[in-house]
Amino acid sequence: MSEYNFSQIEKKWQEVWEKEGVYHSDPDPKRPKYYVLEMFPYPSGRIHMGHVRNYTLGDIIARVKRMKGYNVLHPMGWDAFGLPAENAALKHGVHPADWTFSNIAYMKAQLKKLGFSYDWRREITTCTPDYYRFEQKFFIEMYERGLAYRKKTLVNWCPKDQTVLANEQVEDGRCWRCGTEVTTKEMEGWFLKITAYAEELLQDLDKLEGKWPEKVITMQRNWIGKSVGAEIKFFVPDLEEDLIVYTTRPDTLFGATFVALSPEHEMAKKLAEKKGLKAKLEEFIEKVRKERRAIEEGRAEKEGLFLETFAVNPLTKEHIPIFAANFVLMEYGTGAIMCVPAHDQRDFEFAKKYGLPIRVVITPKDKVLKAEELESAYEDPGILINSNEFSGLWSEEAKERIIAKLEELSLGKKKVTYRLRDWGVSRQRYWGCPIPIVYCERCGIVPERIENLPVVLPLNVQIDKTGKSPLPYLEDFVNTTCPRCGGRARRETDTFDTFVESSWYFLRFASPDPELPFRKEDIEYYLPVDQYIGGIEHAILHLLYARFFTKVLRDLGYINFDEPFEKLLTQGMVIKETYRCPVHGWIYPEEVSSDGKCLKDGCGEKVEVGKPEKMSKSKCNVVDPDEMIKKYGADTVRLFIAFAAPPEKDLEWSDHGIEGAFRFLKRLYSLISSYADELREVELKEEELKELSDKLLKLRRKLHQTIKKVHIDFEERLHFNTGIAAIMEFLNHLQDTLKELSPDDLKDHKAKILLKEVFIKTLLLLSPVCPHICEELWEKLGGEGRIVNAKFPTFDPTLLKEETFVLVVQVNGRVRDQVEVPADITKEKALELALSLPKVKKFVEGKSIKNVVFVPQKLINIVV
Repeated sequence: MSEYNFSQIEKKWQEVWEKEGVYHSDPDPKRPKYYVLEMFPYPSGRIHMGHVRNYTLGDIIARVKRMKGYNVLHPMGWDAFGLPAENAALKHGVHPADWTFSNIAYMKAQLKKLGFSYDWRREITTCTPDYYRFEQKFFIEMYERGLAYRKKTLVNWCPKDQTVLANEQVEDGRCWRCGTEVTTKEMEGWFLKITAYAEELLQDLDKLEGKWPEKVITMQRNWIGKSVGAEIKFFVPDLEEDLIVYTTRPDTLFGATFVALSPEHEMAKKLAEKKGLKAKLEEFIEKVRKERRAIEEGRAEKEGLFLETFAVNPLTKEHIPIFAANFVLMEYGTGAIMCVPAHDQRDFEFAKKYGLPIRVVITPKDKVLKAEELESAYEDPGILINSNEFSGLWSEEAKERIIAKLEELSLGKKKVTYRLRDWGVSRQRYWGCPIPIVYCERCGIVPERIENLPVVLPLNVQIDKTGKSPLPYLEDFVNTTCPRCGGRARRETDTFDTFVESSWYFLRFASPDPELPFRKEDIEYYLPVDQYIGGIEHAILHLLYARFFTKVLRDLGYINFDEPFEKLLTQGMVIKETYRCPVHGWIYPEEVSSDGKCLKDGCGEKVEVGKPEKMSKSKCNVVDPDEMIKKYGADTVRLFIAFAAPPEKDLEWSDHGIEGAFRFLKRLYSLISSYADELREVELKEEELKELSDKLLKLRRKLHQTIKKVHIDFEERLHFNTGIAAIMEFLNHLQDTLKELSPDDLKDHKAKILLKEVFIKTLLLLSPVCPHICEELWEKLGGEGRIVNAKFPTFDPTLLKEETFVLVVQVNGRVRDQVEVPADITKEKALELALSLPKVKKFVEGKSIKNVVFVPQKLINIVV
């Protein structure tokens, strides 16, 4: 084995650890547990550097906690259903199952090469019937509780992927996966009633404050979108019935000059029929559907259709016109709103376009607003005017008083609404979990019997290249008998949204029982997850769904806790600079000459260097983990990933940086190996290190200070980069100290004991990051057992405090302050500290320093 053949070392120890089962975890009530989980991957083909970063961070946490005495559960599995696998399989002309399992085998081998501390006994693959049978069971129980239902509704439709998308899966009007512009379509589909948990999902975010990133909590709060307002009755004489509008600003009721309905509102259709506007309304509805995405994002021009009738304001008794308007969504509130142009910008623009009145009813304290002078709506709170007995009240008080008046007159009531919509889980694709529902000619919608589960996805199918699901055309699958009456029935052919699988997988990891979704006693021991790690892109989708599922399973009696993830770490992306040739477009770094010219096909054009971006094949800035492991070893990759940036920040890939990490490990390996034979038999007795020379004591102090810093950075702050920096700084200090010591100094028995302590504890500190090299050097030094099973080093509090003295600070020879400083403080540091002291600053500020006299361990005199 050559001196730096880290790959051989890594292979050796990975085989030993697997054989000895060092990462296995089983419930043990006598030991505290710690559940570390990284978001599991789609088996898309290959592990990329974003995966490596995510899993390296989780692995460091798991290893530190194991060293701290916890019974650590650290599992891994595969989010194996869904569009990524199906689309890739179609592209490569293979079956999704073959593509998926082939990728799992490859990716698993990649993960093992990186030495991650997973308990592979608990591996789960969500596309297997032994996993999704329980998902089907949960769905049936939710259906029986009224939490799952089928309805016809306008849905988000991705034309490319040929499937429905939940609201949360539409980003800036485009499909979250393929980027295609999303349209709308009216379809029957299955929904989970997440809105039944809206308030609890919102309130329980308070429990996560300080444990989850504030950005994620804010995103979820905004998505749930609670608003407190009022439902108000506007009488419509032409129909002799009340129109119920919803508003969050009842304080502006006296300023309402028109009412707007969603074009699909039942009253809009009734009025169109009555007024001979049916064809116009239908045309308008079709136009709104086509432009829905642009409307929701505020990009479309406001448009309306006057329905040639009026509604009566309940408090002013004024008759105001009713419009069908493209900016009113049927899903929000009641699908009808009162419009106050003076105090809502959208209403203001609509009123200007259609020549409708604008009436000011709220004004700021120090200014009187006039409708004819408004250039935009005044939307802030203020003092009511032109509002009868409510004039003079501040907005917030007026809201309550007006609602109370409406309730007294039976003309309205206080109402809470949410932006959150029920989760559409039907997907019109093949590669997913079958929805366990049958449609009986006699009984209607009937859930499959629990004992008949799983409803297995047929694998012997041909998939159309367009992505159209073959399930509706498989007679053996579709035709079945009714679980209730035994008559003829047909199966549901939609499959579940893949986010259903990832909404409960963390529970299955803790207890992969063949007959139960999970054993209660295992869940009570391991759950909730103590530390969850994944990308910010899942802030709304996966994290919100997992929180919802947890609460549902609690109410179904499966679990006894409210939130799935105690702490959340959202790691940044791995980014790299890009290179663009005006002729060839994006090119690889190796296709750029040293003077910045394109080398591709002898091009010679000047290459534009772009800012660092997320790694992608299309931009030729991908770094292959396999190549890096082959060239430098897994420990070097892990070290660079952990050292290059704080976990929550983006990490810019640097070839120079990974070379630096490699040099550091070679230096560490060489240094400890050179002393290993001499120190192997030395017994580490710390009680013999009481009286040391100044140099050795300083080294030991530095070691224990480093242990404390790494403990804080690795376990409490999760700032692995600064902890690693402290270890590197200590290694530099150690090498400097060794240069200062004579051969005779190093022959001293105490020096040998100290050196062994230094090496052993340095390896223990670094082992969560670089486990293979540390295990190898641990063995060379004669460390007890395996380093993976060793305890994290502790620091001696008596060694933390440097020797200090009180520095007297003078200005022009007069004492201005005193401060305690380290005994070895330099003149430069002493001056910097002195100038920061308020009592000194006032005598030197604005003056030039002529001279500085520094007497070590006594005083500093600043002459100005």
